[in-house]
Amino acid sequence: MAKRKKKKKKDRVEAVVEQVEGEIVEPTEETTKEQNELERITQELEEAKAQAAEYLDGWQRTQAEFSNYKKRQEAGRVQMTALSNAALLRKLLPAVDDFERAMATCPTDTDQATWFEGISLIQQKLDALVESEGVKAVETEGQAFDPRYHEAVTYEEAEGFQEGQIIAEVQGGYTLGERVLRPALVRVAKAPAPVPQPEAEAAESDNEQATEQDQNNDTTKVKE
Repeated sequence: MAKRKKKKKKDRVEAVVEQVEGEIVEPTEETTKEQNELERITQELEEAKAQAAEYLDGWQRTQAEFSNYKKRQEAGRVQMTALSNAALLRKLLPAVDDFERAMATCPTDTDQATWFEGISLIQQKLDALVESEGVKAVETEGQAFDPRYHEAVTYEEAEGFQEGQIIAEVQGGYTLGERVLRPALVRVAKAPAPVPQPEAEAAESDNEQATEQDQNNDTTKVKE
């Protein structure tokens, strides 16, 4: 009885295996073509993605280079404008100096004269124009000499001033931003000469006397 059951079970298993093997379809030529076509399309898609990434990178680089070019062009334009403005403003400075000298030397009784008021108004407009362009006067009063902004006309001893300190301004200087349009002409204090010490003076006097005595002795010998 047990043997019959085992045989039946074995027969059923074999029948299932045969059924499964019958359902397995051997790959046909059409199936192989479809698989090859799918692989080809997948490869082309990957190549297209790589090419698109390359084009995107190149476009981004070109855009960045063009942006930098525009920035360089704008910076160059600003620099050229600044240089042109500086050259024009530098030519106006002598006129500013002339107005200052003229106003400083006018007699006091002309303050109420019509022509004086007209000149004063012209000077104010010229000063306002120069200042509106960013021009500033170089500070000199009480300042230490700075070769970047000052040009020394003389070095002289001056009581109440330290060495290297500006004594007075001879001609005003001006700056435009970080650019020096014209340095200020100034007089600069120098260190006073050292005062001779009494001992040094006495030694010098003795040396002079000894020299004089030697010369006298030489003269006496020659006469003899």
